[in-house]
Amino acid sequence: VFDERVMPRFSILNPTYTYTLPHYQMVAGFFDIMSHLMEQYFSNTDNNTSDYLNEGLMRSLIHSSRIAVKNPEDYEARSNIMWTATWALNTLVGCGKRQDWMVHMIGQAIGAHTDATHGMTLSAISLPYYHHILPYATDKLRRFATTVWDIRPEGKNDRQVAEEGLAALESWMREIGVVLSIKELGVTEEMLEGITDSTIIFDSGYHKLNREEIIEILRKSL
Repeated sequence: VFDERVMPRFSILNPTYTYTLPHYQMVAGFFDIMSHLMEQYFSNTDNNTSDYLNEGLMRSLIHSSRIAVKNPEDYEARSNIMWTATWALNTLVGCGKRQDWMVHMIGQAIGAHTDATHGMTLSAISLPYYHHILPYATDKLRRFATTVWDIRPEGKNDRQVAEEGLAALESWMREIGVVLSIKELGVTEEMLEGITDSTIIFDSGYHKLNREEIIEILRKSL
């Protein structure tokens, strides 16, 4: 059970301890933070205060990650990222939310079959996943595009705006240098059914996936 019994009584966060992290692990961590935020953001249709807090955290992470990729020892950037990481999974932005977590479920199954870095399994699966659920989550993906990525909606329908938001997400992912294909993690076509069978399926997001859909998402991630 994920409740207060698994939460630390206190923690000491020192950004300078993150300076020596290898670049690959650093950017994997950046995307893991982003994924935690998106997993909580992409659920519910109400006008939830948690979403406004979440959008600010995503914008902060995007801004600071760009600085840290160029200068890993920028204290302000690394401290803001560390603070954002804390808020990304201390239950604050999950308040009042059903939450999704299917990217994590698929990513963890990939990790179980490959021993790949967790954040990279999430980055490799995220774009195919969000494109797949776009028909069910168009309104929220549109909001994500305009609020987090400053996409201008004039003269476009909601789906076009949502797709531009996902394109902006992809551009940032390429900029910081995360993995965009599960092939890079050692996944082959022959492994897809086993990974699918290892994936726990939740029904708390915008669309409950079936087995065939998970295989399709994995195939599009190759």
